[in-house]
Amino acid sequence: MNRKTFIKKAAGTVLVAVPAYSLIGCSNDDSTDVAPIEDPTATDCLANGANATAISSNHGHTLTVSKADIDAGTEKSYSIQGSSGHNHTIVVTAANFTTLKSSKTIQIESSRDSSHRHDVTVSCA
Repeated sequence: MNRKTFIKKAAGTVLVAVPAYSLIGCSNDDSTDVAPIEDPTATDCLANGANATAISSNHGHTLTVSKADIDAGTEKSYSIQGSSGHNHTIVVTAANFTTLKSSKTIQIESSRDSSHRHDVTVSCA
């Protein structure tokens, strides 16, 4: 096999393997929302906003919640697609924002898309 043929075959394998991994790498976990989590190392969400500090069975999903959103405290839907090949959404409720304003961590279940969902832990940045 010459170099050109090898490179073509290797590239073709990667183009098939990466999307397949994204589809099978997800969990079918069906657990439900969890109560707010006390986090003694949390910073100030009102000053810094918040991020997803953990996403179950993650494969490229991300989340950032602005300090303006936390201050407003109005229910809002967020995309957590990040670099993943598919999207999920989460809904941060007014009660969730109240918890974040107290610099406590929350956990929210994502939408079920691509035959799976994720638990998203959101903590102050």
